[in-house]
Amino acid sequence: MSSYIGAIDQGTTSTRFIVFDRSGRIVCSAQREHEQIYPRAGWVEHDAEEIWRRTLQVIDEAVAERALRPKDFAAVGITNQRETTVLWDRKTGAPVANALVWQDTRTESLLKRFSSNEDSIRRKTGLPISTYFSSLKLVWLLENVPGLRERAKAGDILFGTIDSFLAWRLTGGKGGGQHITDVTNASRTQLFDLESCSWNGDLLRTFGIPKPILPRVCSSSETYGTVCHKTLDGVPLAGILGDQQAALVGQTCFTPGEAKNTYGTGCFLLLNTGTQRVTSKHGLLTTVAYKLGKEPAHYALEGSVAITGALVQWLRDNLGLIKTSSEVETLARTVSDNGGVYFVPAFSGLYAPYWQANARGVIAGLTRYANKGHIARAALEATAYQTREVLEAMEQDCGKPVGIVRVDGGMVANDLLMQFQSDILNREVVSPHVKETTALGAAFAAGLATGFFQSLDELKATWKVDRRWNPKMESAQRDRLYTRWKKAVTRSMDWE
Repeated sequence: MSSYIGAIDQGTTSTRFIVFDRSGRIVCSAQREHEQIYPRAGWVEHDAEEIWRRTLQVIDEAVAERALRPKDFAAVGITNQRETTVLWDRKTGAPVANALVWQDTRTESLLKRFSSNEDSIRRKTGLPISTYFSSLKLVWLLENVPGLRERAKAGDILFGTIDSFLAWRLTGGKGGGQHITDVTNASRTQLFDLESCSWNGDLLRTFGIPKPILPRVCSSSETYGTVCHKTLDGVPLAGILGDQQAALVGQTCFTPGEAKNTYGTGCFLLLNTGTQRVTSKHGLLTTVAYKLGKEPAHYALEGSVAITGALVQWLRDNLGLIKTSSEVETLARTVSDNGGVYFVPAFSGLYAPYWQANARGVIAGLTRYANKGHIARAALEATAYQTREVLEAMEQDCGKPVGIVRVDGGMVANDLLMQFQSDILNREVVSPHVKETTALGAAFAAGLATGFFQSLDELKATWKVDRRWNPKMESAQRDRLYTRWKKAVTRSMDWE
């Protein structure tokens, strides 16, 4: 009997393979970073071929760590950075261009072209016109890579988010396997109808997308095929979830009203709304949360913040204020407060709840008193302020308060940030014992599809609290800090 579930966690900056047992405990793992390509200001690309190599490497390294064999695995799942757009040759499997990453803003010039259709597009997809989603990235590639549109119309080109590319390679190698995606990733393309859970012909015509390039849409938890790679040969590929939806599943937020916030390159707060689609009137996204087998799709409200952990990397790589990302907390603790400094990291514009593509990053409130400790503290606080903006929008849309917020992601290890997050939200924040909730969600989906896990109740039983943070800040101070943050945000808007 198979003892383990594997999960490929393909993120914005790295790829991991994590092996879990039935209790959700990590048995072994491996991780490798991939190159971030910045051809111009605002352009962000990945080499999909490099991501594929890193995927195979981390699988092999993790499996070798415990001398595991294919028969030890009940299934494998995939979770991935969403919206990032890949086009590849149907016959050779070779990418026709670098992948355009979700952070990429080169499509800003296309926004006006589709603005008159925004209301209709949002009703169908739950998404505003933005550089964030796959639709405009796909339009840009078809219009700017010579001969690509003709090849796409002829059926020689395939499109997918990263999950599609990996699934295609895993289930058939370069000769091609299953050209699929799941409902969560499809719902981030802006070509997907939330009501019918299928590609929408009107949207394809609006954006000029040839239908033959699109993958088949599947549920988040079913057997799609078997892996062809030697160390996992014959293992079912049985779960696919976009990374933020995977974290929702990994945090076992299966009950409507439960919310989780993931702190990674960006920050993503999701609220389970059950089988009901809630249309946001306050700048949030309506998205598919998950669809488990033949069960109805569950939906979520999502607040997406583009730059959180990436801001810490920027302090490290661009300013040299710290040598490692983990040093930011130490630097921030050299001061007792932010010294009146506020950092609005609108490097890719502002996402939820503003959706201002032409916003740009600002540091406000500088005086001669300010030092690098204040800037580090302001950078961390920016993540918490942006989360509060999203949470307030969420409560307005739902008409009721959100309770405890479950948190995960790399920045949860930063105790200063998590305490400030609890303070500025004025509510309890909890982190789970198993930190890798994104990979765990993909493992849960794959395990449910293959009978490795029997029920959602079994999954809920594996979730345990590791840390709790409760608010300690006085309300007057909370209000004063937040008011100044909102003022700083206005300084970042309409920059051009």
